[in-house]
Amino acid sequence: MSERVKANKLSPAQSPAPVAAAKAEAALPVLGPVGMLRWAWTQLTSMKTALFLLLLLAVAAVPGSLFPQRPANPSIVTQYIKDNPDYGKLLDTLQLYDVYSSAWFSAIYILLFISLIGCVVPRAIAHYKAMRSQPPRTPKRLSRLPEYGTLVVPADAGLPASDAIRSAAGLLRNRGYRVEVRDDDGARPSLGAERGFLKEVGNLVFHTSLIGVLVSVAVGGLFGYSGQRILVEGDTFVNTLVGYDQFTPGTNFQSSQLQPYSIQLDKFAVTFDRESRGKFGQPIDFTADVTTKETPDAPAKQEVLKVNDPVTLGGTSIYLTGNGYAPLVTVRDGAGNVAFQGPVVGRLQGENYYSSVVIKVPDAKPDQLGFAGFFLPTAFKTEEGVSFSGDPELINPQLTLNSFYGDLGLDDGAPQNVFELDVKDLTPLNARNLDAGGITLAPGMSYTLPDGKGSISFDGVKRYVGVDIHHNPGQLYALIFALLAVAGLIISLYVNRRRVWIRTGTHEDGRTMVEYGLLARGEDHRLAAEAAAIRKLLAEEWKLPQSAGATEDATADSARTQQTLSRQDHNGADSLTSPAGPVGPKKDQ
Repeated sequence: MSERVKANKLSPAQSPAPVAAAKAEAALPVLGPVGMLRWAWTQLTSMKTALFLLLLLAVAAVPGSLFPQRPANPSIVTQYIKDNPDYGKLLDTLQLYDVYSSAWFSAIYILLFISLIGCVVPRAIAHYKAMRSQPPRTPKRLSRLPEYGTLVVPADAGLPASDAIRSAAGLLRNRGYRVEVRDDDGARPSLGAERGFLKEVGNLVFHTSLIGVLVSVAVGGLFGYSGQRILVEGDTFVNTLVGYDQFTPGTNFQSSQLQPYSIQLDKFAVTFDRESRGKFGQPIDFTADVTTKETPDAPAKQEVLKVNDPVTLGGTSIYLTGNGYAPLVTVRDGAGNVAFQGPVVGRLQGENYYSSVVIKVPDAKPDQLGFAGFFLPTAFKTEEGVSFSGDPELINPQLTLNSFYGDLGLDDGAPQNVFELDVKDLTPLNARNLDAGGITLAPGMSYTLPDGKGSISFDGVKRYVGVDIHHNPGQLYALIFALLAVAGLIISLYVNRRRVWIRTGTHEDGRTMVEYGLLARGEDHRLAAEAAAIRKLLAEEWKLPQSAGATEDATADSARTQQTLSRQDHNGADSLTSPAGPVGPKKDQ
């Protein structure tokens, strides 16, 4: 047994027990406050943490879809808490009714923002330095690179080693490489070439764009707003707070942000399907003719509002989201005075624009009046006497109502849903189960209420539209950054970072011996094709045969080239290895 093997054997005194004892006695150095902060910053700004925070942000947004959100509809949240008293208040304490403005969601958002900045800035600085630095020095043994090959230029070609390396440098520059020639006047000139810096640029653009998207979304959430408004034909909406039916402001919204534009609904038309059997009567097109003014003093402009084709005014997009019929009614009180007159928006309830109608008349004397019922564009009755709408067009419009009197509960200032009538504290006047019966009106008809409470008349029908109004100052920037992120991702996926080294030398018989090697940073399945392309370019430039059979045996050439160029470094260590670990020499093609 050799002395080296004997030395490697452990004596009883060198058993693992003393080693374990030494490890147990070893004390780790104390990081201290500064060291802990540095460690925490390193962990936060790692790409692994950024990806985790991005996934966590997506998971944190899920409760916003599961529970009603207070900024969208506060009344629904209030009712949800009443319906679920056992855990409703707990969810409110956890801010699950206002997810996107909650402290925990904002904390994840800010941490992701900081993490991405901490990732991008150091990488950008390192990439800038790499772009300004020269390619790595030529390895001593190119044959250890993943892609390796040799070429032999005949002595009668008159191409010395220095001219061959300069010629190769020019070809690589034309191919997009950044080239540095080394020892061009020496016996063994070489060059280092590198390209694919655009790959890291794509990575940086992608991550920077993610930061831009986060900032744009934050700007939209802070300074944006949204609202809804119902417009009956002939009505005008002016962009003021009192002009909205429902308004949701951003966190830092100021009323001064509202642009003083106006939009008037001139006419609304619906095209119904009258040909197919399965979808007969279904709406297939909506067209709203509107008149808009950017400012009160600006000239009026005629525009068309359609589904998925919004009108833009003052940086605000107005979308067409709903429509229906609004019966025109006039209600007179017991003294004969007009207590209510105008359109009443019908809320769609079923097929063929079957709509519910609620009329509240708090100004009626001596008692407040309320009406609830249905509007039918084309009224039909079943054999049981139940009315229904047989067509969405205004062929046989009918207004069917029940009437009530009493305190509507509007005087105490409590908000109410305009589409619902709470009748528990009201006294019925008309209903199908009462002696007076229900109220059934066609256009132009009127009805006198029992007990001298007044009258109601059905004057006609207009159409209405529902519009969503959105102002998001970060929307355009979010789109731009999203497109940049996609572009950066595509660049980073399809551009490869490659390095090429070429070394030349002169054989004793006058031939110029050339060897080259290629190395990729990361996975590159096209590196072999690049090596073949470079070999072809060099062979064409030096007018060398493309077929190995037209010259001496390729294997012999490779061996002689390596002997000639690497004789001085036969026992030397390579200065560069593949990222995947050492690789064996590749035979010449």
